[in-house]
Amino acid sequence: VQLQASGGGLVQTGGSLRLSCAASGSTLNSYGVGWFRRSPGKEREFVASNAWSGTMTNYADSVKGRFTISRDNAKNTAYLQLNSLKLEDTAVYYCAASNNPYPRTDTKFDYWGQGTLVTVSS
Repeated sequence: VQLQASGGGLVQTGGSLRLSCAASGSTLNSYGVGWFRRSPGKEREFVASNAWSGTMTNYADSVKGRFTISRDNAKNTAYLQLNSLKLEDTAVYYCAASNNPYPRTDTKFDYWGQGTLVTVSS
């Protein structure tokens, strides 16, 4: 499966963005989906994941209550809604797919898209 992330941009603190992850080459409902991010000077970190059906979501503590992961398998696309953005949310965001249809925070992800940059300004 190939993944293409989009939707990043520049937003002020408290604002919102919706990231999209379009899949091709295979149907997304065969995979668990995750979002990760890498901030300047930091290692890549887990943000959120959901199961093949869109249920069984997991979130990093730092984004719980602010970010929402979802997917539309009919459109072969996953999403990450980012609300109440903070300066520390500035990062390159990556979507990924796992052969494990029920991924958790420590699940191995097998396929990665290129990142999309989210910049939060004050």
